[in-house]
Amino acid sequence: MTKLRVHSFSISLDGYGAGPDQSLNNPLGVGGERLHEWAFQTPTFRGTHGMEGGEGGVDETFAARGERGLGATIMGRNMFGPIRGEWKDDWRGWWGDDPPFHHPVFVLTHHAHDTIPMDGGTTFHFVTEGIHEARDRALDAAGGQDVRIGGGPSTIRQFLEADLIDELHVAVVPILLGSGETLLGGLDLDELGYQIAEFTASPSAAHYVLTREA
Repeated sequence: MTKLRVHSFSISLDGYGAGPDQSLNNPLGVGGERLHEWAFQTPTFRGTHGMEGGEGGVDETFAARGERGLGATIMGRNMFGPIRGEWKDDWRGWWGDDPPFHHPVFVLTHHAHDTIPMDGGTTFHFVTEGIHEARDRALDAAGGQDVRIGGGPSTIRQFLEADLIDELHVAVVPILLGSGETLLGGLDLDELGYQIAEFTASPSAAHYVLTREA
């Protein structure tokens, strides 16, 4: 059965999934890159970003799981770039000419934009009709494989509130950001039908997998 999944999404101990003041110099907000240090040394992350080496273990297990069986990704506009308002035609994402997705990516936005084909099989599509339209288009494009909800926090929150996410992997890292964009604050995940299916910790992160009751 095709699932909508969140994988390898990092939050700080005080609940923030992104730092404040996103910009070209701070793609994840001020201090936000520290959220993902657990993943940076995994062979999976390094391999998808054109690097060699890396360390195995718990963090690699979760990083690798998050890349398997995916046919499409949905992300919010803030994950695609720091531009607000009308688009600038020369912006093609953070990832260079060959982004690490290698499948269709659907970007939620209020401003229409032409489709952007990239190297390596990634194509960015821009959806102005909301999360349900993005979900339907991504499921169709995925061809029976799963769809990843890539972030940022506000995008994931919308899908959680709409009862659309089947599996949620959160990596809680031992840092404090103090401010930024919260992931789960104000959400009643128990009321929404989620339960903790797995918990495993490494020295770098505590990994929680939540699933939704049928």
